[in-house]
Amino acid sequence: MSRLDQEIIGLYRRHARAFDEVRSRTLVERTWLDRFLQLLPARASILDIGCGAAEPIGRYFIENGHGVTGIDACAPLIDLCRQRFPADDWQVADMRKLSLERRFDGLIAWDSFFHLNPEDQRSMFPIFREHAAPGAALMFTSGPRHGEAIGSFEGERLYHASLAPAEYRGLLDENGFDVVSHVVEDPACGGHTIWLAGLR
Repeated sequence: MSRLDQEIIGLYRRHARAFDEVRSRTLVERTWLDRFLQLLPARASILDIGCGAAEPIGRYFIENGHGVTGIDACAPLIDLCRQRFPADDWQVADMRKLSLERRFDGLIAWDSFFHLNPEDQRSMFPIFREHAAPGAALMFTSGPRHGEAIGSFEGERLYHASLAPAEYRGLLDENGFDVVSHVVEDPACGGHTIWLAGLR
């Protein structure tokens, strides 16, 4: 039987419309998005890794005057992005194999990166570095501690994993990023555990 982490892409493909319909547009993330944007220049280039259907995060960036390149392994979600925001760049891609040959002012992996297994998460940090322009900001969500958790969506098991905070700090440092802010299970942001870092 396939490992659950290898079934994530298929799950989102099967339930893309349902995911888009239930995704909150209330921007509980706004405070963190604003912190991220404060580290970026005007009219920044932003890489949204696991962008979903670009609602509400991609929309927020675009409406604030930034250019978004969004990647997601789920083609139906990318189709929705292209319908909603045709002037921006939306690509079907697996983040684990990402090589855009471009660097961005900001990189975000919000509620996406934590679907990877621990080894794949470790392998993402050089990919973040490869796509980061000088002084770039990086923000991602993780779990609060090392471990795996199985949720559910549309009656199917949904995989999540996290490294230990000390390991994330080490991986960021090894790849040239300094932690700007880190909050575990932020009650003002729906219980998200958030990392915000800047490239040295």
